[in-house]
Amino acid sequence: MEYSEKVMDHFANPRNVGVIEDANAVGEVGNAKCGDIMKMYMKINDEGIIEEIKFKTFGCGAAVATSSMATELVKGKTIEEALKLTNKAVAEALDGLPPVKMHCSVLAEEAIQAALTDYYTRKGLNPADYIKK
Repeated sequence: MEYSEKVMDHFANPRNVGVIEDANAVGEVGNAKCGDIMKMYMKINDEGIIEEIKFKTFGCGAAVATSSMATELVKGKTIEEALKLTNKAVAEALDGLPPVKMHCSVLAEEAIQAALTDYYTRKGLNPADYIKK
């Protein structure tokens, strides 16, 4: 299996790893087939900008790399911009993923959406009004 240099870099030196203790958006997703689990923590300010984002991922190198890249792509962005992030964009930012590992980029997209669903729920809003599947 061939991985791009960017995948290898984000696996070996993942960005934004950890936990945000006072996060106001937390989402966890998993893939039962491969055993990967991703948890995203965000701190979103009053203007709806993702000021801080961290992740914890249990899984393969591609799962770690896609988590790392996804956090880089939405950090400093608005919620609306983060919701537009697709698994395809994550994979492209990593210069591609082997087809058998594309599900990892899907998990990264879903983890961000899960955290934003949590954010809306905490605010007493219906996530379905904001997050289109």
